[in-house]
Amino acid sequence: QVQLVESGGGLVQAGGSLRLSCAASGSTSSINTMGWYRQAPGKQRELVAHITSGGSTNYSDSVKGRFTISRDNAKTTVYLQMTSLKSEDTDVYYCTSYGLKGVFWGRGTQVTISS
Repeated sequence: QVQLVESGGGLVQAGGSLRLSCAASGSTSSINTMGWYRQAPGKQRELVAHITSGGSTNYSDSVKGRFTISRDNAKTTVYLQMTSLKSEDTDVYYCTSYGLKGVFWGRGTQVTISS
Protein backbone atom coordinates (compact mmCIF):
# COMPACT_ATOMS: atom_id res chain seq x y z
CA GLN A 1 0.00 0.00 0.00
CA VAL A 2 0.99 3.59 -0.67
CA GLN A 3 -0.45 6.57 1.16
CA LEU A 4 -0.35 10.03 -0.42
CA VAL A 5 -0.99 13.31 1.39
CA GLU A 6 -1.24 16.61 -0.47
CA SER A 7 -0.60 20.03 1.02
CA GLY A 8 -0.07 23.61 -0.07
CA GLY A 9 -3.45 24.41 -1.55
CA GLY A 10 -5.24 27.64 -0.81
CA LEU A 11 -6.53 30.91 -2.18
CA VAL A 12 -4.32 33.02 -4.43
CA GLN A 13 -4.89 35.99 -6.70
CA ALA A 14 -4.77 35.58 -10.47
CA GLY A 15 -1.21 35.93 -11.70
CA GLY A 16 0.20 34.62 -8.44
CA SER A 17 1.85 31.34 -7.58
CA LEU A 18 1.49 28.32 -5.30
CA ARG A 19 3.56 25.23 -4.62
CA LEU A 20 1.78 21.97 -3.91
CA SER A 21 3.49 19.10 -2.11
CA CYS A 22 2.67 15.40 -1.99
CA ALA A 23 4.30 13.12 0.57
CA ALA A 24 4.25 9.37 -0.05
CA SER A 25 4.48 6.75 2.67
CA GLY A 26 4.10 3.00 2.95
CA SER A 27 5.57 0.89 0.15
CA THR A 28 7.36 3.80 -1.49
CA SER A 29 10.04 1.61 -3.08
CA SER A 30 7.36 0.23 -5.40
CA ILE A 31 6.62 3.63 -6.98
CA ASN A 32 7.71 4.23 -10.58
CA THR A 33 5.89 7.45 -11.37
CA MET A 34 4.19 10.23 -9.43
CA GLY A 35 1.95 12.93 -10.78
CA TRP A 36 -0.81 15.44 -10.36
CA TYR A 37 -4.39 15.50 -11.63
CA ARG A 38 -7.09 18.09 -11.09
CA GLN A 39 -10.88 18.01 -11.06
CA ALA A 40 -13.63 20.63 -11.00
CA PRO A 41 -17.21 19.89 -9.91
CA GLY A 42 -19.12 18.04 -12.62
CA LYS A 43 -16.01 17.45 -14.73
CA GLN A 44 -13.67 14.51 -15.25
CA ARG A 45 -10.34 14.33 -13.51
CA GLU A 46 -7.59 15.45 -15.89
CA LEU A 47 -3.84 14.99 -16.01
CA VAL A 48 -1.73 17.99 -15.03
CA ALA A 49 1.79 16.54 -14.96
CA HIS A 50 3.79 13.46 -14.04
CA ILE A 51 7.41 12.58 -13.37
CA THR A 52 9.02 9.15 -13.73
CA SER A 53 11.65 7.52 -11.55
CA GLY A 54 14.17 8.43 -14.26
CA GLY A 55 13.23 12.10 -14.08
CA SER A 56 11.24 12.36 -17.31
CA THR A 57 8.34 14.81 -17.12
CA ASN A 58 5.12 15.32 -19.01
CA TYR A 59 2.65 18.22 -18.89
CA SER A 60 -0.79 18.93 -20.22
CA ASP A 61 -0.90 21.67 -22.84
CA SER A 62 -2.96 23.91 -20.57
CA VAL A 63 -0.20 24.18 -17.95
CA LYS A 64 2.94 23.79 -20.05
CA GLY A 65 5.29 26.70 -19.45
CA ARG A 66 3.52 27.73 -16.24
CA PHE A 67 3.73 24.66 -13.97
CA THR A 68 6.79 22.64 -13.01
CA ILE A 69 6.78 19.18 -11.44
CA SER A 70 9.74 18.01 -9.38
CA ARG A 71 10.69 15.48 -6.70
CA ASP A 72 13.05 15.12 -3.78
CA ASN A 73 16.16 12.91 -3.85
CA ALA A 74 14.41 10.06 -2.05
CA LYS A 75 11.60 10.17 -4.65
CA THR A 76 9.02 10.12 -1.88
CA THR A 77 7.84 13.71 -2.23
CA VAL A 78 6.64 15.37 -5.41
CA TYR A 79 6.01 19.08 -5.91
CA LEU A 80 3.98 21.13 -8.32
CA GLN A 81 5.19 24.72 -8.68
CA MET A 82 2.37 26.74 -10.21
CA THR A 83 2.96 30.24 -11.59
CA SER A 84 0.94 32.73 -13.63
CA LEU A 85 -2.20 31.24 -12.17
CA LYS A 86 -5.53 31.78 -13.90
CA SER A 87 -9.11 31.44 -12.74
CA GLU A 88 -9.34 28.33 -14.92
CA ASP A 89 -6.81 26.65 -12.62
CA THR A 90 -9.36 26.59 -9.78
CA ASP A 91 -9.78 22.89 -9.00
CA VAL A 92 -9.15 20.18 -6.46
CA TYR A 93 -5.66 18.87 -7.15
CA TYR A 94 -4.91 15.18 -6.54
CA CYS A 95 -1.57 13.46 -6.16
CA THR A 96 -1.17 10.00 -7.71
CA SER A 97 1.46 7.28 -7.81
CA TYR A 98 2.03 4.34 -10.17
CA GLY A 99 4.13 1.26 -9.52
CA LEU A 100 4.34 -2.40 -8.65
CA LYS A 101 1.57 -2.09 -6.05
CA GLY A 102 -0.81 -0.39 -8.47
CA VAL A 103 -2.29 3.09 -8.65
CA PHE A 104 -2.94 5.20 -5.57
CA TRP A 105 -4.54 8.58 -4.98
CA GLY A 106 -4.37 11.29 -2.36
CA ARG A 107 -7.50 12.90 -0.95
CA GLY A 108 -6.93 16.18 -2.81
CA THR A 109 -6.15 19.78 -1.95
CA GLN A 110 -8.26 22.76 -3.01
CA VAL A 111 -6.72 25.49 -5.16
CA THR A 112 -8.83 28.61 -5.67
CA ILE A 113 -7.78 31.52 -7.88
CA SER A 114 -9.46 34.87 -7.29
CA SER A 115 -9.85 37.48 -10.01
